[in-house]
Amino acid sequence: MSLAASGAHTARISIRPAEAADLATLHEIYAGHVLTGVASFEEEPPTREEFQRRWQSIVDLGLPYLVACDGDHVLGYAYAGLYRPRSAYRYTVEDSIYLAPAATGRGTGARLLGAVIDGATRAGKRQMLAVIGDSANSASIALHRRLGFMPVGTFQSVGFKFERWVDSVLMQRALGAGDTTAP
Repeated sequence: MSLAASGAHTARISIRPAEAADLATLHEIYAGHVLTGVASFEEEPPTREEFQRRWQSIVDLGLPYLVACDGDHVLGYAYAGLYRPRSAYRYTVEDSIYLAPAATGRGTGARLLGAVIDGATRAGKRQMLAVIGDSANSASIALHRRLGFMPVGTFQSVGFKFERWVDSVLMQRALGAGDTTAP
């Protein structure tokens, strides 16, 4: 029986804040997604300097930017970034999750997203949005649904990547008291 099938891998996965020393590996994971998939609508990977700037901007806001590790091996990362810059959106964040190809199907995404939800809630955020690239991304849609996200719409054919039109699936979940009280 494989370790993944036995559940042993899930037990070994640890989640921790991303550090500057992780950024080269995280950049490599993200670049792979940019170049081969539609989870990101970027068509060229950002430079390492730009990637570091993006990480720093999220950390400076006190939002979660986390890595999943199996020992010293980074399996993937996830973070919550501001949904939009205008002040009325200040209690709403958008999650992002990127896994190394070998880390899929091991519960890594669920562990990361759960930790990001917890971190964003502790940071006082009230809503989390998922903007999932490609309506055919059933794994990401199912992951978000398992963690309490509800579908709220689909922007059809809003991206054009790899010579095809790509949808964005929108999902949302409340954090903490959600909209039942004022922040």
